[in-house]
Amino acid sequence: MQGSHRERGGLPLPSMFENLSRRLEEAMKSLRGEARLTDENVQSSLRDIRRALLEADVELDVAKSFVSKAKERALGETVTLSVNPGEHMVKALHDTLIETLGGEIREPSFPGSPTLLMMVGLQGSGKTTSAAKLALHLKEKRQRRPMLVACDVYRPAAVEQLVVLGKKIGVPVHAEPGVKDVLAIARRGRQAARDQNCDLVIFDTAGRLHIDETLMKELEDLRRELQPQDILFVADAMTGQEAVRVAKVFHDKLRISGVVLTKTDGDARGGAALSLREATGARLLYVGTGEAVTAFEPFDPQRMAGRILGMGDVVGLVERAQERMDQGEVERLGRKMFSNKFDLEDMLAQIRQVRKLGSLTEIVGMLPGGEKLKEKAGDLDQKQVLHVEAVLSSMTKQERSSPKIIDGKRRARIAKGSGTSLQQVNQVLKQYDQMKQMMAQFSKMGGRMKHLQKLAGGRGGGMPPGFPNLAGRR
Repeated sequence: MQGSHRERGGLPLPSMFENLSRRLEEAMKSLRGEARLTDENVQSSLRDIRRALLEADVELDVAKSFVSKAKERALGETVTLSVNPGEHMVKALHDTLIETLGGEIREPSFPGSPTLLMMVGLQGSGKTTSAAKLALHLKEKRQRRPMLVACDVYRPAAVEQLVVLGKKIGVPVHAEPGVKDVLAIARRGRQAARDQNCDLVIFDTAGRLHIDETLMKELEDLRRELQPQDILFVADAMTGQEAVRVAKVFHDKLRISGVVLTKTDGDARGGAALSLREATGARLLYVGTGEAVTAFEPFDPQRMAGRILGMGDVVGLVERAQERMDQGEVERLGRKMFSNKFDLEDMLAQIRQVRKLGSLTEIVGMLPGGEKLKEKAGDLDQKQVLHVEAVLSSMTKQERSSPKIIDGKRRARIAKGSGTSLQQVNQVLKQYDQMKQMMAQFSKMGGRMKHLQKLAGGRGGGMPPGFPNLAGRR
């Protein structure tokens, strides 16, 4: 990959890193009571870190290299008086993680017209789906005009699957059902892209359940025929070190330029993500974070390093909010909340806006210390949010606008209509009352702040930094 693209999306901590995050946190505890870093206490902490990496299925050589670099950083940098040894070690780990994961976001630079990109990997890794996800991502985020070419002529329904995905995301697909000459399909697909003025062609190639000579020869022939600018290896995070071994073979034969890691929302242990770049030299470029075609993002080493070490990703959460939420609606709701005119209609609108950010577990996980919060709170039940939404949706518009009219008879009807219990309806109304009381307090506080500012001669011309300047607006 030759270009760098800094547009980012908020990436939740994949399940594969959760255990590693916990183990690294435990490894750091031994330094909290230390007055300074010494070779002895650093070495003790690093032994625990090395064990945590190996348990995460990181290759032995990669784990050794990681620990060596972290130790060099920890002991080679001056510890300032304002930073305790534990925090200094976290910084050393953070910087080493960033380096191991690739340093910065990288995406294609599109040097050709059209740019040709091959997706390779074993069967079952999610290659065809990833090809479509990548096409959609580059279409929407990079304003490219992609075409997908179906070159997997062996797996049953592979061509049909790509055609269906292409229609779903609005991207043209060159497919020749029944034709077995892969090179001919690729040549005609490249020409079709030129004819249709597409500036990016993504070739979905064949895979196997295991590496064999026939597969590799076909891919090598395809590479020679197309001379693609990029070859992306699609790896299943669930396969751990096996994914690294397979990537090495593909790299030796094809010189892969980047890696797409799929199924990061599963039970993988994270070793593949930490090992792939060290093993192949190819950067981890994209991650599939779910089954939806939109569950696909550029891999951000800096943010992911912070997430692994429990630093959160507030910037990512804000960016996600800006991208997914209706900002005009958010501002309207904010004004109503701080003017103490917030009703159940607004509460329903607020819930629907927040749901656009993802599950409660994802949102909390993006806050600093979020992984600990999740442990203390247990599983954040998304069903509770859905129940609240169902209760509010079962009310009439009049009831949502005037909650005081909701008597016992109406509550029973709402419970029946929403598929919930009378107790759950009462809980929703109680939550609303508590929210109203809290917003009333904030509104009064805002009024007092403005009064104090007037007494002080109006200096500053508004609310103190960080306080919502919404009180008194209509």
